[in-house]
Amino acid sequence: MQYIPNIIFAILLIGMVGFFATNIRKMIRNIKLGKEVDRSDRKSERWSQMAKIALGQSKMVRRPIAGFLHVIVYAGFVIINIEVLEIIIDGLTGQHRIFAPFLGGFYDFLIATFEILAFLVLVSVIVFWTRRNVMNIRRFLARELKGWPKNDANYILYFEVVLMALFLTMNATDLAIQNGVLNGAFTSEAAMHYVHGNVVTGSFPISSWMTPWYSGMSFETLHIIERACWWLHIVGILIFLNYLYWSKHLHIMLAFPNVWLAKLTPKGQFTNMEAVTAEVKLMMDPNADPFAAPAAGAEDEMPASLGASDIFDLNQVQLLNAYTCTECGRCTAECPANITGKKLSPRKIMMDTRDRLEDVGSIINKEGEWKDDGKTLLNDYITTEELWACTTCNACVEACPIGIDPLSIIMEMRRYLVLENSAAPNELNVTMSNIENNGAPWPYNQQDRLNWANEI
Repeated sequence: MQYIPNIIFAILLIGMVGFFATNIRKMIRNIKLGKEVDRSDRKSERWSQMAKIALGQSKMVRRPIAGFLHVIVYAGFVIINIEVLEIIIDGLTGQHRIFAPFLGGFYDFLIATFEILAFLVLVSVIVFWTRRNVMNIRRFLARELKGWPKNDANYILYFEVVLMALFLTMNATDLAIQNGVLNGAFTSEAAMHYVHGNVVTGSFPISSWMTPWYSGMSFETLHIIERACWWLHIVGILIFLNYLYWSKHLHIMLAFPNVWLAKLTPKGQFTNMEAVTAEVKLMMDPNADPFAAPAAGAEDEMPASLGASDIFDLNQVQLLNAYTCTECGRCTAECPANITGKKLSPRKIMMDTRDRLEDVGSIINKEGEWKDDGKTLLNDYITTEELWACTTCNACVEACPIGIDPLSIIMEMRRYLVLENSAAPNELNVTMSNIENNGAPWPYNQQDRLNWANEI
């Protein structure tokens, strides 16, 4: 009977981690629907960028208040996971604070650090909730955040409040039990299980304030509260782990590879299509025979489409970008088109791409393979009005704290509109016609260009 809780915990742990792994495999499969792209160059620079941006949060703290609070939550998430490791081992082995005998005084330091971080995370989360729901900050009021996206952000904040409160309550009741054993109030074998030696195990700078709330309670009552918090805390973490797949907080896992794979070429540099480049070079070669038969296999080198109309035309890094988007809205807040009232929101571009990717993945899950649903990312999710509102200034890319590139998706879809559908705006068609006929964007004959000088 004494091993039943351990068996239940092991089954729960394996099942929840297995379900998470299944969803991550689906996500990787969805990302691989995109075109392969080689981002293995300049490895040292990529590692440096990842350490600075993903680990060091260098772009996050450009907005000091939100950035500092995010660093606290981020540090809390990373460091408190050491405590989660101990909880998992305790749950599997039936021990209590299994690391304490091996770490000695350092264990006290760790527990104290966890508690201080848990308290700071609580404060930070309350501030974040206030910013999102009370302060009417413009980037949190956009149309693309209505409904699920706003609820998702709040659910995560509620999750974190509950998990930190459970952690501190668990420690407070644990400390109350230890004090009861050490002063002789609790003498049962079950109570002795909470103590290592003749001193308090761990240091509790925050939960010690809460311990007086539980004075006078019996060991049995304290034990029930402590065990209930223990189970709710670890089960909550496992639920949170599986919730990540459907949440914008998937960036907790994806930010590091996303930053590592980010483009290192100059911002705004256009990516040439090899097939188009080769054809242009052929047209400009005076010695080339335009009627010559294509080389063997040359037909296969032509891309399926010029530009992108759906997620299959985007590359895998762009699809990873979509999954990694935090929906923070810094890109949209910096977008000059959005600021002036245009329909474009770079954040919405990423959210729409992810929605389309998930819809395609759902069809594959259901049918076992991709079957055309008659929809495309272009028009059904993202409108041409949004695409042509972009000024290509690159502000969204520069603003993103984790290296996401909405501009590359916008430009690929524009390229499709121009090269495949000949659907450029009239102003652009006029400009291109002028360049073709006059060698300049203006509607003046080349011979008339210097007429202005005659008046001087």
